[in-house]
Amino acid sequence: MPESTFLLYGANGFTAQLIIDLANSFGLTPILAGRNETKVKPLAEKHGLSYRVADLSNTSGLNAMLQDIPVVLHCAGPFSKTAAPMQEACLCTSTHYLDITGEVAVFEQGMKRHGAALQANIMLMSGVSFDVVPTDCMARYLKDQLPTATHLQLAFANNGGGLSHGTAQTALEGLGVGGMIRKDGQLTAVPYAHNTVWVDFGNGRVRPCMAIPWGDLATAYWTTGIPTIETFMGASTGHIWMAKTGNYLGWLLKNPALQSFLRERVSSNVTGPDEAVRQRARTHVWGKAWNETGQVVEARLHGPEGYTLTALSALTITRKVLNGHWRAGYQTPAGLYGADLITEIEGVIWESITV
Repeated sequence: MPESTFLLYGANGFTAQLIIDLANSFGLTPILAGRNETKVKPLAEKHGLSYRVADLSNTSGLNAMLQDIPVVLHCAGPFSKTAAPMQEACLCTSTHYLDITGEVAVFEQGMKRHGAALQANIMLMSGVSFDVVPTDCMARYLKDQLPTATHLQLAFANNGGGLSHGTAQTALEGLGVGGMIRKDGQLTAVPYAHNTVWVDFGNGRVRPCMAIPWGDLATAYWTTGIPTIETFMGASTGHIWMAKTGNYLGWLLKNPALQSFLRERVSSNVTGPDEAVRQRARTHVWGKAWNETGQVVEARLHGPEGYTLTALSALTITRKVLNGHWRAGYQTPAGLYGADLITEIEGVIWESITV
């Protein structure tokens, strides 16, 4: 197997196709994979790539597919259903595992396999994507600036951009579930959008941000050890009001019939932002950490649109692993590669804030 080759599972998804388009510029060659040959084969033929097919429910087939593969980049969501079987297959076949999830439960699930990954001498790393590479790097940067930090807030906002089909499907799964924070080291349930902060993202971009259960509630704690963490997303006041209202409609939003209807709507209407939109859009990240004596550090960073950033960061980390830059066990992006990982992404700018 050439050292530039990796397996891209879920290859027919929106984000995976961006990764395929950019892989050659990283000197990498993906083997396209998925559970449906009628979708994977034409895509492989279009790009002149090889392909493999295995369903995640077929343990023997999945293990056979990974037998000679050094690294899997797993892009088939929702990861709450797909991550565990792929991780187990990677443990059985001594294959490094990467994915692009943003789901707190999936990060927590992966962390429980740390010992098994050490024993298998492989690396498990989730969130090699927009969630959580830029925010994880922000968390690590702030921790490096203030090693005694006890509280951390992270927020992001998108200027333009849009949703992919996979992201929309994952969001549907969370409807009516509620929010979450990390408090004194423990994941703690709270109402969705329970807290709102006004964040200055720079250049006059001051906007309200609502608390959401972002993946850093798991990864930032693993990366930094900071015990109390909140994560926020930029939103309009109208969206914040709707999110708060949803706390009273959980029984309805979790109704199977409504979920089925919404999934059908997503399948027929959500396709992801086109290239022109992605070229125009930008991502902004803000972070603040403080300690018990009142010392505060803040910073901002700016980068490409979220899906573009996901493809770039996923390929950056995939190349590192193929080049031998990995550590056995469960790892986080900035925990292993440091806060400067994000600066390897073209178009990313750090901005310090004087407090």
